[in-house]
This record gives sequence, structure tokens and C-alpha cells, in this order.
Amino acid sequence: MDDLSRIRNIGVAAHIDAGKTTTTERLLFYSGTIHRSGNVDEGTTTTDFDVEEQQRGITIYSAAVTLKWHDHRINLIDTPGHVDFTAEVERSLRVLDGAVVVFDSKEGVEAQSETVWRQADKYRVPRICFMNKMDKTGADFHHAVATLKVRLHAHPIPIQIPMGAEREFRGFIDLIRMEAVTFAGDGPSTKLERGPIPAAFAAEAEKHRHLLEEKVAELDEALLEKYLEGERPSESELRGALRKGTLARQCQPVLCGSSLKYVGVQHVLDAVCDFLPSPLDVPPIEGSDPQDHDRRLKRTCDPQGPLAALVFKIVADAHGDLFFVRVYSGTLKAGSRVLNAGRDKKENLPRMFRMFAKRREQVDAAYAGDIVAAIGLKETLTGDTLCDPRGDGVLLERIEFPETVISMAVEPQSSKDRDKLIHALGMLSRSDPTFNFRNNEETGQLLISGMGELHLEVMCHRLERDMGVPVRVGRPRVAYREAITQTATADGQLIRQTGGKGQYAVVSLQVEPFTPLPGQESHAFESRVPAGKLQPEYIRAAELGAREATYSGVLGAYPLINVKVTLLDGAEHAEDSSEVAFESAAAIAVHKALEQAGPVLLEPIMRVEVVTPEDYFGAINGDLMTRRAVITATTIRAGNHVIEAEAPLAAMFGYSTAVRSLSQGRASYSMEPLRYEKMPPSEAEKVLGAY
Repeated sequence: MDDLSRIRNIGVAAHIDAGKTTTTERLLFYSGTIHRSGNVDEGTTTTDFDVEEQQRGITIYSAAVTLKWHDHRINLIDTPGHVDFTAEVERSLRVLDGAVVVFDSKEGVEAQSETVWRQADKYRVPRICFMNKMDKTGADFHHAVATLKVRLHAHPIPIQIPMGAEREFRGFIDLIRMEAVTFAGDGPSTKLERGPIPAAFAAEAEKHRHLLEEKVAELDEALLEKYLEGERPSESELRGALRKGTLARQCQPVLCGSSLKYVGVQHVLDAVCDFLPSPLDVPPIEGSDPQDHDRRLKRTCDPQGPLAALVFKIVADAHGDLFFVRVYSGTLKAGSRVLNAGRDKKENLPRMFRMFAKRREQVDAAYAGDIVAAIGLKETLTGDTLCDPRGDGVLLERIEFPETVISMAVEPQSSKDRDKLIHALGMLSRSDPTFNFRNNEETGQLLISGMGELHLEVMCHRLERDMGVPVRVGRPRVAYREAITQTATADGQLIRQTGGKGQYAVVSLQVEPFTPLPGQESHAFESRVPAGKLQPEYIRAAELGAREATYSGVLGAYPLINVKVTLLDGAEHAEDSSEVAFESAAAIAVHKALEQAGPVLLEPIMRVEVVTPEDYFGAINGDLMTRRAVITATTIRAGNHVIEAEAPLAAMFGYSTAVRSLSQGRASYSMEPLRYEKMPPSEAEKVLGAY
């Protein structure tokens, strides 16, 4: 068992193309985990090992690797930058203690950088920042740092400043040690040398060292006294105060370099060990008692404590699913029996592995603070909690995932493969909580839903390549939702007498709009039936029937969200009542109530960011307005105009082609789901008419 203070569970996150995977590859190379550094363009990186990732040159799945640096063990997860795969970032940040956020030194903060930052804020994850691509044309370190303050409301503290930029990038100045770090050579043979600060950079180094001392003094009272008395803090005092401020999320140390040129990456590893938290630095994880959800419980990071582990990712595999687990408390042993606290099911856990991307190393035990992968679990899904079956159970908060926004019809190329297709879709939906499928009862089509066109395209390729099920696909379409706008009550009854045992169930219930809390389901149920009026199993059956009835709406059979059902009253018969009868009666009552509750159609609204040269600003702005977009901000970034807007997904299909033609290929855009919103009546009529 490792010394817990020397473990770091970290993620590398950023906007697409900021250089995350290259940075991860260099971290592995310098730590000695790999002996030859791969290249994204050649499809030879360690963490992008999936065929789809190698062909596209992007990260799609978060990959876990373990590396050693000096006397620390770092469990590292490389996350995707493309917004269609934001669930991979979400579930990684949920279980990580710290993050390295990579930025492009020319662009600074970009659209997905903001999303990642918000996710890290949500899970209270301390961060360090790495300004990458200092050798790129247009690189501007100080501008990029300024965008952290303006767009993210962050508190960056540069602990390095670059010497030169673009082709003149020569290295950087370490402001803590007040030394220059220069590089010579190219590729893996690049040598870094420490030395005195060149005279040309001495004044700038002194200015930024003074700013560093000033900002660090604000984080530590003892240093503030020293600072006010004119004393200079020592190197260890600076590091100590920066660590304290980073752990409290009061600041983010900023480094610079070029991962492609092998410059600055060793210092990122040093900063991970110096400033990011160990499992012992993280507050105890909170959860609820599985038997009493109102009773809150805490689990500290103690290998001797009661077991509490969260399954945060499942990789579907034809030979058996791989479950990624973060152990928060206690010890998880291979060959043991564990309790799935949320489902109240006991599971066998035959084998566990430490992961090195696609390579596995078998381990016998995982201790508090560890991240491992397990096989053999049967009933467990993403977000489930594993505990000791002998007691001391805890239910950790589930991971919250965004609603799907786009769907398409799929069918097997051969009708005999339909069962095989449904089995394969089940495997994929188990591994990706933002991917689901359903059978449209009206048309008989199988509909798959996801976060974007690229997401569904990747899933269809997986069906063919990994699962061996060739499919035909329909055109992508918007995943609409339904909601209700007012409260309504209705009665439902099933009374049948057919000779012998009959059917008898009467219920009265209410439906109302409902706003779920973070991590809460969008369907809620409550029973207000007077005690003793109905048997408990009939109330449970009514809940089951009501929940199933609320999953599809009444306007166009689109999924219904944000609804609460309250069971008000009911009647049972001593001989003829059954659970099936109460299920049916509740479903009848819910359908009646929903029709009276002002149902409306909701559509997904996307956050859109377009970066364009000034010449095309007017044309792109005008085109967005024709797509029912609301422009929320326009700014200048690195000489380009940045248009921020909110637009309905239905109007944004094929937008990549439109942007290219309007700007002669010089503009770029990114788009991510923002929220569901009520559709204008005229647009809703078109959709429902087509349905």
C-alpha cells in the first residue's frame, strides 16, 4: 500500500486541439512509463488507443494511466475535448482530486475550456493551468492568462513566464527559483538547462516575481506580515502558500511550454506533486444512508475504514465489461463479495487491474485513494456505490449527466440481426450514460439518442466494427421533450368481474411541474394515502405504473421530463385487488391528468460560439439570426471576432458547411447543449404535424 500523501488522482482537460493528448503522452514519456513518445497525427499515442480516435485524431474516451514521478504515484485520466463526449469529462472530474487544464497560448480560454472549468467548479476540483503551444504563431502568454480572469473569473498566478514566443520561444523563467530554463535540441532528445536569467529578461522577471509574492502573500497571513515588512519569502514558503491556496481553490498556478517540442512538461509533473491534492487533502466524501436517504454520512480516506467505492465508468466489451472504480474509503479486494448499495444487490468481484491505457496489470487489492478497474460485476451501472455487504453501507451521490439532444433511426442490414442489434445497443448504453435507445411503438423503429452528430456517428461505427452488427441509419433529428405547465388531478380505476377472481384497483393522483435538484431524477413520486388505506405493495405497484406512464408524453409520445406524481387516495378489494391492477389504474390516471396539465413541447437550446475574421462577421451574424439564434455577446480574441449565441438545435443541422461557405473556410465554431426550452407554438405545430 502506497503512502496516501504521495498519491495524486488527476485529469488532463481542455478545449479540443489545445494539446491534451500530446501533453499526456509527454508526461508518460518523461515519467519513464513509455520509452517512445507517440504522435496524435500519426495515431500512435498511448491514451488514444481506440481505432476511431486514431483515425480522427481526437480523444473520444477518457483513458486511465498510472505513472511514477520521483516518489509519487500519479493516476492520470486523459479526457476528451469535443463537446459531444462531455460525459467522459463529467464522470472523470467527479472522481478526480485535481486537474491540469491545458490552454492554447494563442487562443486562451475557448468554448469547451469554459465547460470543463464549470464542471471542475461543480465538483470543487483544484486546478493548475498549462499554457501550451508557446511556439505557435500568435502565441501570447500574458493575453492567454488575462482570458482566465475575464472569461472564467479565475485567480491565475503565473509561476513561470516565457522567454520569447512563436519562433523566438527559447524557454521560460522559473519565478519561484528565479532561474532561466532554456532548451536545446529537438524531439525526445531535447535538453533543458537551468541557469541565470539573461539580462534582456531580468527586469520583466523581477516585475513578475514581485507580482507572485504579492498574490501569494494574500493567501497566507504569515507571508503577508513578511511582505509588508519588505522581507522576501523563501522558495519553500512560496510553494507552501501556493499549495494551500490551490487546495482551497483560491488560486491556480500557471505554467507555460510546448508539449510538441518537449518543453515544460517535467515542470508540470513537479507542479502536480507540489500543488495538487493527495487523497488525504480532499474533504471526506458525503453520501446518504441506503436505508434512510435523509441521514447524511461521511467517509474519510482511510484504508482501515468501511468500504465506499464509486463506479464511474464502464467499458462495454464482448468478453466482459470493465468497471472503473474510485475507492474513497476502506479496502477493495479481488475475489471478495460487495454490496451495490443503490440496488441492494450483492456482487462478486473476481479480478481487479491497474490500468495503463489498454494494458492491464492485475492487483489483489485497492486501497482508499486508488483508481482501479474491475471485471465480473453483473448488476452494476455507472454511478453505483459498492460497499461492504456486512454493514456500514453508504450511498454516494450519483453522477449527473446531461439530457440527450439528438436522435436517429437505426436498423440492421439483415432482419435476422435485430436481436443482436438490441443486445449491442444495450452494451453501448451501459457504457455511455449519454447514449440511449428506445423502440418507437408507433413506427416500429429503433431510435438511438446522443449528444451530437459526431457522437451518434462514432456509436454506429462501434456497432459495425466492435459489435459486428452492420446497420442502416436514418437522418439525425432533434430529441424533443415534453413537459407540463400546471397541476392536474385525475382518477384511474380497473374494475373487472369475469367470474372467479376479478380485477379491482382505484387510485386518485395529482401531477405537477417539478424542478429536480442536481443529481436528482427528473421524475418524482410521493404517496399521501392515509395510513392503512392501501397495502404497501399496492402503493409500490401504483408508483411503478405512474412512473412508467410519465416516461412518454401526450403530444407526440416524446419523453416527458420534470414531472412529479402524488398519490392522493385509493381503494382496494379484499379478494380482487392485485399489484398488476394498481399498476394499470395508476397509468390510466396519469394519462388523464397529463392531458389536463397543459403539456408543451420542449426543444434543446445550444450554446454556440463562432470565431471569425472581421470580414465575415456580418454575414455569420446575419445567418445566425435567421436560425432563431439569440446573440448573447460579441468580443475580440486574438484579432478575431467571437460571437456567442444561444440557438435551437433544430436550426443548426449542417451548420459546419454554412460556416465554411460564409467565411471561405476561415471561421470555426463550437456548440454544446445548454438547456431545454419551450418551443414557439408555430414551430411546435410543425413538429407535431410532421409526427
